[in-house]
Amino acid sequence: MSMEWNKIFGAVLLAGLIAMLTGFAAQVLVRPHKLEKSAYVVATPEGQAKPADTAGAPAGPAPIGPLLAKADPAAGQTAAKACAACHSFDKGGANKVGPNLYGIVGNHKGHLQGFAYSDALVKTGGEWTYDELNKFLYDPKGYAPGTKMTFAGLKKDQERANVIAYLRSLADSPQPLPQ
Repeated sequence: MSMEWNKIFGAVLLAGLIAMLTGFAAQVLVRPHKLEKSAYVVATPEGQAKPADTAGAPAGPAPIGPLLAKADPAAGQTAAKACAACHSFDKGGANKVGPNLYGIVGNHKGHLQGFAYSDALVKTGGEWTYDELNKFLYDPKGYAPGTKMTFAGLKKDQERANVIAYLRSLADSPQPLPQ
C-alpha cells in the first residue's frame, strides 16, 4: 500500500515540475511587448477618465435636433436590443428591472405607477423630451448621479439619435420632431 502512495505522490510532483518547466520555457520563447495604447477602449464614467484621454473631447452629447433629422428608427431598434435585457418596449408590456419604455418620449419622468424609480432620476423632474433623453442616454450616471441604471451610455451621436427615433415610434401618436 505504501508504494501506491509513493507512486501517486511522484506523479503529482512530476506534473508540477513539468508545468513549472513549461512556464519557464514559454517565458524564454515568447517575449510579449506592451501596447502603447489599448486596442479596445472601454467607456468609463466621466469621473474616472484620465485627463489625457479627454483632451479635446466634447463636454457632452451633440445637439439632438440635427441628428434626429437623419435618424433611422430601424437601426435604433437593433441598437435597443441591448436595452431589452432590462426594459420592455411593447404597449402595456410588463416592467422588468427597468420600466417599460413604450410612450416614453414626451412623458413625465417616473410616469409608470408601481415601478420603483430611483430618487436620483425622479428628482431631475420634468418630461422626457428629445434633449433630456439625449443627455440621459449619453451618460445616465452623469445625468442623474445615484440612478439605478448601470448602463454606461451611448457615446456615438448617431446611434443615440437612432435609439431616440425608435423610442419616438413607440407611441400611439409620436411627438413632433424638434425644429
